[in-house]
Amino acid sequence: MIRALRGSTVQLRIFTEPQQGADYDTLLAVAKATEELGFDAFFRSDHYLRIGAGDPGPGPTDAWATLAALARETERVRLGTLVSSATFRLPGPLAVTAAQVDRMSGGRLELGLGTGWYEAEHVTHGIPFPPVGERFERLEEQLEILTGLWRTPDGERFSFRGRHYALEGCPPLPRPAQRPHPPIILGGAGPRRTPRLAARFADEFNVAFRSVEETGAQFERVRDACREAGRDPAELTLSVAQTVCCGRDEDELERRAAAIGQDRDRLVRGLAGRPDQVVGRLQVFGALGATRVYLQVLDLHDLDHLELLAAEVLPRVP
Repeated sequence: MIRALRGSTVQLRIFTEPQQGADYDTLLAVAKATEELGFDAFFRSDHYLRIGAGDPGPGPTDAWATLAALARETERVRLGTLVSSATFRLPGPLAVTAAQVDRMSGGRLELGLGTGWYEAEHVTHGIPFPPVGERFERLEEQLEILTGLWRTPDGERFSFRGRHYALEGCPPLPRPAQRPHPPIILGGAGPRRTPRLAARFADEFNVAFRSVEETGAQFERVRDACREAGRDPAELTLSVAQTVCCGRDEDELERRAAAIGQDRDRLVRGLAGRPDQVVGRLQVFGALGATRVYLQVLDLHDLDHLELLAAEVLPRVP
């Protein structure tokens, strides 16, 4: 574990982007390495189209099909999405799917949910992509439905009528293994609606790919939103996601940066450098209050990278 400057520990999680070019077998190898090397969790994005230029092969894999399979092929690591899009699935069936995966994993699922943002994948796959205001409304209703269903007592049924979704007499089955429900992760950089939703529904709030200054400011907004909602900010786990690119020396670092098509100067603003430099950056985010860091690993065929992080980062911090 990494010791945060505020006195708590920072868990390291592996975060993958399989839409950039990875089939299930590749993801399985990374997930097993994640578990064997001692990382806390394996997470994946939920996208149906490659982001940016490049070879689109081998094509997308479905996030929830992946997690269901990994639930049976791993034993310890937490599993989750960062994040599923509320535009992709109806909330009732999503509640069933997530509960089933949670049970299949023995209670290791975490649900990251967001509004959706990548219009191109919606267009290519025939998924409606409403304006951002409506997407936030749908996300809020989905969160109300998910938490409402999972908190409904045994023997009772759940009904809901909102602007976009309506459920009538829905049985709260199957039950997730974690009660009242798997941890819910929300995130983003929006100054008002995002913190408000986090204060109301989230177990964890994530800031992804932002500077130290931007991350700290958003954490403060979320803490303020918790106080305004009458919630203790300490109840909410704070986390960050950053691209990781680590090398024992400059040559290895340059090679890994080139393999993922990333500019070396941009990477150093995240988690790039020699192991001691990566540790230093992790401690900076820990000082802001982050107790989890999602290491975005872009080259999923470079398992030596994971081994380096496990050997030279995890043991070298308090």
